[in-house]
Amino acid sequence: MPQTPVSASAESRFSHRLDTLQEFARDVLAHAAKLGASACEVDVSEGFGQSVTVRCGEIETIEHNRDKGIGVTVYLGQQKGHASTSDFSATALRETVEAARNIARFTAPDPCAGLPDAGLLAGSGADIDLDLYHPWLIPVDGAIELARRCEAAAFGVSPQVTNSEGATVSVQEGQFVSANSLGFMGGFPTSRHYLSCSVIAGKNDKMQRDDWYSTSRDARNLASPEDIGDYAARRALSRLGARKIKTCEVPVLFEAPLAASLIGSFVHAASGGSLYRKTSFLADSLGKRIFSKKVQISERPHLRGGLSSSPFDNDGVATHDREVVVDGKLQGYFLSAYTARKLGMQTTGNAGGCHNLIVHPGKRDFRGLLKKMGRGLLVTELLGQGINYVNGDYSRGAAGYWVEDGEIVHPVEEITVACNLRDMYRNVAAVGNDVLARGSKQVGSILIERMKVAGN
Repeated sequence: MPQTPVSASAESRFSHRLDTLQEFARDVLAHAAKLGASACEVDVSEGFGQSVTVRCGEIETIEHNRDKGIGVTVYLGQQKGHASTSDFSATALRETVEAARNIARFTAPDPCAGLPDAGLLAGSGADIDLDLYHPWLIPVDGAIELARRCEAAAFGVSPQVTNSEGATVSVQEGQFVSANSLGFMGGFPTSRHYLSCSVIAGKNDKMQRDDWYSTSRDARNLASPEDIGDYAARRALSRLGARKIKTCEVPVLFEAPLAASLIGSFVHAASGGSLYRKTSFLADSLGKRIFSKKVQISERPHLRGGLSSSPFDNDGVATHDREVVVDGKLQGYFLSAYTARKLGMQTTGNAGGCHNLIVHPGKRDFRGLLKKMGRGLLVTELLGQGINYVNGDYSRGAAGYWVEDGEIVHPVEEITVACNLRDMYRNVAAVGNDVLARGSKQVGSILIERMKVAGN
C-alpha cells in the first residue's frame, strides 16, 4: 500500500525531537514547583496530517495540518487550575503555568482532585514499544492517485453508480509526552492512516448512498483502494429499491460496524463520569449479569499496533489486561483517578477511555448469524442519538435489510428500532466471528433476540 517505504527520515516532519518535548515538560514542572504548587501535571504534543479527497475524478480538497500544544494542570492542595498554549517559547510556558496557578487560587476545593497514587503510575513499562508509529511517506500526488483508483473501482462496478461523495486518503502522525510532579514521564510517537470511499447509486428520488473505509497504524495493512471502492459501490447498489416494513417485533442483527456502537454505549454507561453523576442505568452493577452468558469482553491495552494501545492512561496510570465481562457478568468499570475517588474505588487505568476492548467472537460467521436469525432485520445504518443512559431506553432511526429463512430478501429504510439496553444486552443471542477493529473496539456482528421495529 505505501507509495514510499517507511523510513526514519519521516521523523523530520515533526518540529521537535521527543526529548525536546520532555525538556519542555520538565521546565513546566520545575516552574510550577517554584510557584508553590503542591502538584502539577503536563501534556506536550505535536502532530502532522495530510488529507486528500478526490470526487468524480477531480481533486476536491488537499489539506495539511500541523498542531502543537501544552496543557498544564496545577494543584494548590485540593484546588485545581488548568491552562494551555500552543506557544512553546520559555516565556509562554512560564505564563501558562502562572495562569493555571492563578485559576487554581480562585477555584473551590475538590476533595477528589489530585494526582493518582504514585504506586499506580507507569514506571519503566511506560517505555514499552507497542509498534504504534509507522510514518507513511506518500506525496500528495501519490495520495491523489490512490484516491482516484479507489473511486474508479467504485464507478467500475456498475453504471448504476452515478455519483460520488469522494474518496479520501488521510495520513496522521503525532507524538506526545505526559509528565507529573510525582516523577512520572512517558510518551511516544503514533500514526494512524485511512482510505475511504463513499458513493451514490441510482437516480432522481431512487438514490442510495453507502461507504467503506480501512484504517491502520501501518499503511501496509490498509485494504487496497480497489477493494474499498468496489465494496462501497456494492453496498450502495444493494440498497436500491429499499422500502418500509410493517411494525413488528423480530430478532435484529447489528452489522459489525454498528455492533461497535452498542459496545460503545456499554462503555459510556459503565464509565466513572456517568456513574458518579448517577446518569447511568448500570449503577451498582458490579458482579451482576448485565449481558447474555454468551458475552465475554476483555481489555487488551498492550496489543502491538492496536488502534487504542497504550502502556498508560491520560493520568499516567499503568494499563493492564483485564476481563471486563465474564459470562455476561460485569467485572469492572472504566475509571480515572478522579472518577474512582468520587466513587470510593480505585482507578482502572481508563482516564481517556478504554484500550482495545475485545468482544470475544462466537463460532458463526456473518452468514451463519443470518441463518440463526431466520426471519428478522439486519441493520447496517443507524440515525440519530436516541439513547437515554439514565434508564437505558434505546430508539434510533435505522436502515438495512429484511431477512427471511436466513436470506436477505430486500433492503429496508425509514424505520426505527427500539428496546431497552438492559434487555438488548441480556438478550444477545450470538456474536459473530466477522470481527472488525475500528477505534477502541473489536467486535463482530451482534444478534439481539428481539426488538421492536417501527415502520408502516
